[in-house]
Amino acid sequence: MTIPLKTEIERLLSEALDGLAGNGLPEEVRGIVPNVERARDPRHGDFATNLAMGLAKPARQAPRQIAEAIISALPESPLVAATEIAGPGFINFRLTAEAHQRELTAVLDAGPAYGRAARTGGEPLIVEFVSANPTGPLHVGHGRHAAYGDSVANLLDAAGHDVHREYYVNDAGRQMD
Repeated sequence: MTIPLKTEIERLLSEALDGLAGNGLPEEVRGIVPNVERARDPRHGDFATNLAMGLAKPARQAPRQIAEAIISALPESPLVAATEIAGPGFINFRLTAEAHQRELTAVLDAGPAYGRAARTGGEPLIVEFVSANPTGPLHVGHGRHAAYGDSVANLLDAAGHDVHREYYVNDAGRQMD
């Protein structure tokens, strides 16, 4: 199983911080888990972090200066094509074609299990769907709520929960009589 690209970038940033701890940055930066997100705009790269801006106050340095130090301390990786500083101190990462190919291979190898978490082993969850009123006319809301309930159950299932689905059919009671 391959390490997710986001986790790999977090690992590279952690190594850079460990190298800078006590040498340009406070010792407290050692062990920080960087926050890496997908870039909102593909023109800015594939991933981005605001790590330098978060370290500016405790380090008493400008975020761009910290970002430059972090980039210079990043270990070489065949997965990162380029890094750049944007705005007040964001660090953007562009991935290599090899990184994209590796991820596509992981998707194909995992098949339907790709992106699914291991079962949590906790208590099962019940997701109850709304039902259409069989005594009245159907409308788009009935279908929307059924699709929404099933989607929530699917997401919880993919996150590792044991999910039981309940779709109630409202065909009993006085109104059916």
